[in-house]
Amino acid sequence: MQIGTRNSLTDVPGLRVGHAQDHGLKSGCSVVVGDAPFVASCHVMGGAPGTRETDLLAPDKTVQMVDAIVISGGSAFGLDACSGVMDGLDAAGRGFAIGAARVPIVPGAILFDLLNGGDKAWRVNPYRELGRAAYDAAGGDVALGSIGAGTGAVCAMQKGGVGSASFVLDNGVTVAALVVANPVGSATTPAGHFWAAPFEMNGEFGGLGPDPRGGLCYPPISLKMQAMLAVAGGNTTPCIVATDAKLDKAQCHRLAVAAHDGIARAVVPAHTPHDGDIVFALSTGARPVGDTDLLTIGAAAAHCVARALARGVYEATAAPGDVLPPWRDR
Repeated sequence: MQIGTRNSLTDVPGLRVGHAQDHGLKSGCSVVVGDAPFVASCHVMGGAPGTRETDLLAPDKTVQMVDAIVISGGSAFGLDACSGVMDGLDAAGRGFAIGAARVPIVPGAILFDLLNGGDKAWRVNPYRELGRAAYDAAGGDVALGSIGAGTGAVCAMQKGGVGSASFVLDNGVTVAALVVANPVGSATTPAGHFWAAPFEMNGEFGGLGPDPRGGLCYPPISLKMQAMLAVAGGNTTPCIVATDAKLDKAQCHRLAVAAHDGIARAVVPAHTPHDGDIVFALSTGARPVGDTDLLTIGAAAAHCVARALARGVYEATAAPGDVLPPWRDR
């Protein structure tokens, strides 16, 4: 395996990523859009998810293709970012055809960032407008860190953010991930080493390496929970993994299940009752593969998720009013 050209989700041909944010709000959203509709499914392992249109992604449901996937801040308010993306797709004539009508299919998931120091006293929900802005900004270059849905993200001990990573497999298949790190758990050991360090490629999140000490089974400590008054449901690590391998919805679901291992490799503790951990898995279908290839694709996706999560934390930057500092200022 080798890293893709951009080391991001857009190494999968035909995919674009857009971000939009309001730094006063300390929140934003991110969208993955396909040049054409793509197959997708998802799997939730957190105890406090916030989602839209995810039931439709089950293998037995009617719609087989979706137009975009959204990750947004704002807790349940942020689900309206999907509406803004729908507006953009509708204006472009995209959507699931039902007779003369077309309905853009835009699943989404949110993270909780309502207690991160930003100005949340809006009179009109801002997320629909942010969703449309993210759609309009979608392109091949993927900015990381404190941007888009990661603008106000916070981990247990430091700021979170948007991260991405990719692999090109020996058979030519590309596998990639886009992650927003906002967990109740920690992305680092107490000494600041990333839990994902064994999977780091080419120093992509600092090259500090694994923590050399043992005995790291310490009781979980979260400065985030203290800063945010221990509000249950205040955390999420939403992920999107993508491949150009030709997968059906059932295989995409299996890919999403496998990719959750990446969260567990990069966050301690992971998949808690207070997290909304979700993985969307999508296939653009450009490369036919055999049934046994799904094992390798799933393993690569989990590695990409772990790397992307650490990159999101590593790339976070300081902003006025932050409740926790970024990793680089530790």
